[in-house]
Amino acid sequence: MNSEPMKPKYTLLGWLAFAGLAFGIAGCDGNTTTNVGELEFTNPLHIPPLLAPTTDEDGTKRFKLTMQTGVTEFIAGKRTPTWGVNGSYLGPTIRAARGDRVAVDVENRLPEASTMHWHGMRLPAKMDGGPHQMIEAGETWKPHWTIEQPSATTWYHPHLHEKTALHVYRGVAGLFLIEDEESRRLPSQYGVDDIPLILQDKLIKGDGTFNENVGLTPFGLLGNKILVNGTYDPYLDIASSQVRFRLLNGSNARAYDIGFTDGRSFRLVGGDAGLLPEPIELDRLLLSPGERAEIVVEFRPGEETILHSFSGGDGIGNGEFDLVKFKAAPSLAPANPLPSRLTTESLIEAPPGATVRKFTLTTESAINGKAMDMNRIDEVVPAGAREIWEIANRGWDHNFHIHDAAFTVLDKNGEAPPIYERGRKDTVFIPNGTTVRLAVEFGRHPDPETPYMYHCHLLYHEDSGMMGQFVVVEPGTEGQVSRRLTNAGHNH
Repeated sequence: MNSEPMKPKYTLLGWLAFAGLAFGIAGCDGNTTTNVGELEFTNPLHIPPLLAPTTDEDGTKRFKLTMQTGVTEFIAGKRTPTWGVNGSYLGPTIRAARGDRVAVDVENRLPEASTMHWHGMRLPAKMDGGPHQMIEAGETWKPHWTIEQPSATTWYHPHLHEKTALHVYRGVAGLFLIEDEESRRLPSQYGVDDIPLILQDKLIKGDGTFNENVGLTPFGLLGNKILVNGTYDPYLDIASSQVRFRLLNGSNARAYDIGFTDGRSFRLVGGDAGLLPEPIELDRLLLSPGERAEIVVEFRPGEETILHSFSGGDGIGNGEFDLVKFKAAPSLAPANPLPSRLTTESLIEAPPGATVRKFTLTTESAINGKAMDMNRIDEVVPAGAREIWEIANRGWDHNFHIHDAAFTVLDKNGEAPPIYERGRKDTVFIPNGTTVRLAVEFGRHPDPETPYMYHCHLLYHEDSGMMGQFVVVEPGTEGQVSRRLTNAGHNH
């Protein structure tokens, strides 16, 4: 008999099994981890408005965002203090095209300093909005850049050191859509057949306030009230026979195993960092925090179905939830067939002899045994490089996001990744016990003094120290870069 003690497997499924026993098969504040049968789908789904830019003399499209406090009534009669952008909760959708020069005036009317990060955007480090680009209360930050990447569903949110989870949870987030000619061949009438779906979970107390204990579980806060675009108990009237949904997991920790209650299939057309080469037919899709997916769904006149998050699957074990009901009109606008080829953009491959960097994740507070240090440069990458990053998870379930980069998932534990993870991405789920290899393409904006981040996007883990920093430099100058910063935390 093997007398070696069993080592714990730090997965979300395992922890929730323990929590279920401790709380009577209940969530972390004593509420059940499902809403199935509880919703009446009485609230029209809010569609974040498109933000209209002004145009500078040089043709730059200028957008204005104001981070502010407010009060939002998610549940009738319950007033919840919230934060938002240009409103009380969440923010407007920014839309621009590949090749556009854009600028964003970000005014901070919050009671404390914050930042605004452009998640998934390829741009200079000084414009990235990470923890080095702090916006003090009462100040305005004015980043500007040229969009130099394929069409994609990206998003914006705060990214300050040790407080990202709380600022995002309170409601500071929104979508940033990049268009190009290939994207416009898909359903593209925003709010009609091109619909954003921002998925978030909350714990709402009896008095309507948020439970803000963002470290409530080893993975972060797991809520039992699901908001879609900030709407609780939502429905959406469908007017077209074919609808493109842009899914964003905007939760702090919860993953969603997406499908439909009637089992219908849908076509995946885009991932985090752009369109797939061709549509992929699926009936389930896993999204961990920070990940995005674009799907196209067919509807028949008069039918109803519910977008649903299933329990179990890939070690998530993260509850079962109805998300939003879709109600098709008696007559639907016809749609064109999807293109068989969605994009000419190739998947990212690493060249022979590519640099291989290895990272080990353990619990929530370190990468390669080191917690985040604002003054330490962990990696130095030549501009435009294509490398292989190998990430081994030996702790809790995690995921991994790299700023100013796109990647292809080469394999997980030596096997091909799930089919929905085979497009261009910037965030990947890595369950405990998994080693993932990524072919990573880096940006072309050298700056040896201003770092980008790589980190777990379970925001409690990020805030606890599971984050590192890298700089992008002119090729051949890697050995000349200081590994210490002297201006950490200051805006540039």
